Amino acid sequence: MNEVGYVYDPLYLEHRSLGHPESPERLEAIMERLISSGLLEALVSVPPKDATSAHLEMVHSWELVAQIRAKADEGGGWLDPDTYVGSTSFAVALRAVGGCLAALEGTMTGQIKKAFCLIRPPGHHATPNKAMGFCMFNNVAITAKVALSEWGVNKVAIVDFDVHHGNGTQETFYSDPQVLFFSTHQYPFYPGTGYWAEIGEGEGRGTTINVPLPRGCRTQEYLRVYEEVCLPALYRFQPDLILVSAGFDAHFADPLANMLMSTRGYYQLASLLVRAAEELCGGRIIFALEGGYDLTALSWSVQACLEAMLGLPFTPDPLGESPAVPGPDIEVVLGAIKRTHGL
Repeated sequence: MNEVGYVYDPLYLEHRSLGHPESPERLEAIMERLISSGLLEALVSVPPKDATSAHLEMVHSWELVAQIRAKADEGGGWLDPDTYVGSTSFAVALRAVGGCLAALEGTMTGQIKKAFCLIRPPGHHATPNKAMGFCMFNNVAITAKVALSEWGVNKVAIVDFDVHHGNGTQETFYSDPQVLFFSTHQYPFYPGTGYWAEIGEGEGRGTTINVPLPRGCRTQEYLRVYEEVCLPALYRFQPDLILVSAGFDAHFADPLANMLMSTRGYYQLASLLVRAAEELCGGRIIFALEGGYDLTALSWSVQACLEAMLGLPFTPDPLGESPAVPGPDIEVVLGAIKRTHGL
């Protein structure tokens, strides 16, 4: 069995707004890279389906679903200054969620063990009641809900390494003890949430772990956080499935943020998560594309993650290593997080 699947559909290219950074060219660049590298041939194609309204409403209010459907039916418009809906966007968003659900089905039935969902629009900013930050529906959050309700999964871990905090995912599971949400993100930064003291509430207290990082963090800082905080948290939580909100906008080449991760760093980070999945949950791990807006950095970083998932060596990319500059001091924030969460 070839154990790594990928989800892609040409429909994902049909959501667009002229000049918007979250563009179809992002997926086109990724697919061109995977084809030219030959990596695509090593993967199992997982055909996406369309999510249903019932799937969406596991996370989102019917009012939000109706609002986005109506906006598309009207020919499109802006939901907020960042988030555009075109005439085809509702259909694209349904298939983006459905792509993640197809990957979930593949992993739970044993067709594949791991998957990368090459989807758009992204989802981690979408809250139960609001679309925002380029996101309409929360692909990963809905996938977690379906895993828990339809596939007999008891615990899901969500790891979000996008440079922006996944506020929508956090809000969805803030009081849910069955879902561990772990996020690294630039802070202070959009959307303004994700302080380390945000740890969940009620029965979910302690199952939200935020690592707010100052601008300028390099691969070294990221790997330290994942080795010292994320991995111990995962091993303590013992998930049955790991979902990854895979945004690549912490790359030093990304135009929308101020971090200094490298493509090799994403390979190393993905390798850590894949190894954890192998040891904790039978290898079941699903990556879903979130952000990443430099086409070269994005396409090579996705390739690097897939190489890690396949157990292949890293292919050096044309952008090279992180700039050779001193990194920021993260001792205080790491210490606070470790004390708060007993790690």
